[in-house]
Amino acid sequence: MGTRSKISKLPEDVRRWIEAALIENNFSEYQKLAAMLRERGYSISKSALHNHGQQMEEKLSAIRASTEAARVLVESAPDDQDARSEAIISLVQTELFNAIFSLQKAQATEDIGERIETLSAAAKNIATLARASINQKKYRGEVQERARAAAEKAETLAVKGGMSTETVAEIRRAILGIAA
Repeated sequence: MGTRSKISKLPEDVRRWIEAALIENNFSEYQKLAAMLRERGYSISKSALHNHGQQMEEKLSAIRASTEAARVLVESAPDDQDARSEAIISLVQTELFNAIFSLQKAQATEDIGERIETLSAAAKNIATLARASINQKKYRGEVQERARAAAEKAETLAVKGGMSTETVAEIRRAILGIAA
């Protein structure tokens, strides 16, 4: 693994201040920010600030694009069964597996402390994903069971009301189609 940047080694409150200043200045005025840091006793070059700013801007841009895409998707294609979440969880699990596999193949020269830290973070993320997957499947089962109960009740009421068997079957199919 590469060496950590000077910015990543700064105290958290200073990093947050830098990131807020970068956003406020629309990822510009790096010389001014470097001078302000020198006044606070930190020697960070404008190039290091620029690199950090570029990485941060790329991440923010990706988050904005993903958020907008998700908003458009939800508005144009509702997902009552939460199939998208299941697909996303599966995709992230696959990516985490691939990352762990790559980490295991990494050279033995890397810092063991960083490796343990990375594996620990991955384990926490995997546990969170596993819980999310279990909860999603449990929720889907509950929705399907409620739909089955609603279909049975509707069928009973429809038969009592004298509806034809074809109409009753159509109502049942429509209700169960929601939770298919």
